[in-house]
Amino acid sequence: MMDVNTQKSVILKVSEKDKNVPDDFYSTTNYTTKIFYGNKWLTVHNQRMDALIVVGNGIASCKKLREIKKGDMIVCGDTGVKLVMDNEEAGSDGSFSFMNNCVSSERRNELLIKELAAELFNEDKRLTVVAGPVVVHTGGDYYLSQLIRRGYISSVLAGNAVAVHDIEKTLFGTSLGICAKSGKVTHNGYRNHMRAINQVMRYGSIKKTAEAGVLRSGIMYECVKHNVPFVLAGSLRDDGPLPDTITDMIEAQNAYNDQLKKADIVLILGTMLHGIASGNMLPAKIKMICVDINSAVVTKLSDRGSGQALGIVTDVGLFLNLLDNELCKLENMPKFAAQGV
Repeated sequence: MMDVNTQKSVILKVSEKDKNVPDDFYSTTNYTTKIFYGNKWLTVHNQRMDALIVVGNGIASCKKLREIKKGDMIVCGDTGVKLVMDNEEAGSDGSFSFMNNCVSSERRNELLIKELAAELFNEDKRLTVVAGPVVVHTGGDYYLSQLIRRGYISSVLAGNAVAVHDIEKTLFGTSLGICAKSGKVTHNGYRNHMRAINQVMRYGSIKKTAEAGVLRSGIMYECVKHNVPFVLAGSLRDDGPLPDTITDMIEAQNAYNDQLKKADIVLILGTMLHGIASGNMLPAKIKMICVDINSAVVTKLSDRGSGQALGIVTDVGLFLNLLDNELCKLENMPKFAAQGV
């Protein structure tokens, strides 16, 4: 635990206008934070990076700058503020105890996958998946769909492209025009992603496309069928986008944040930008696993402040395949055997 000017009350200053605070505001980290106020330590709610601490009605909470209102009482300086390193509060049970290096070597992947499967199966942990389109291109969509169908995924966060290529693959058997079975370029396949968008536009939403019987499999179909929340965040490069894609970035951030608050574990699959964005919204006590074939991607997340993230350098499709296999093994065991009793 790191104490800063312990037992001295925090300094509070008033915000004189919306979205503006005194220059010496305290900027939060993702570590659990406490402030000394009213002769006692208050734990700050909604912990996340790059926020401000607002105190009101005896409660301290993180707020983004854009959420600040005139009259809010802002913690300034670092007097009366202390951080709690989350490894002091968590990990005493030994779970994910190997998460002490940012990037795991190949020989440790099997261990991580087994422990992740055990947490999902035995402890019913809520797993949020943050996915990039490589999930579809590598064939991982099949295994992710299986995990959604069997109840292991609590929410899916992605960009427009993931849904587009997932639907393209379901409707036309291609992703980015490449045949999913042969791996060959198909005739006029380059337009298939636009054909997929066009189909969804016809019905008005992904859910309505599934309900019409046009969309019958895939990641998005399983989310709709099993009432798994999904958020699609738009970007400048999107085609379409799909009607479900949120193009307002503040609205998309808020929608991501709403789902991430509910997560016990966050699994980032082949997406650096969405992964970093998600990491910035999470407290350090939330477990994160970043899987990518590029080692630079898995280290970048830690470099940007998400020190709790474990990076796995491997193919995303293979990772999902192995995770699905481990869960299948556990499902076929008696409950007491799966728990090692």
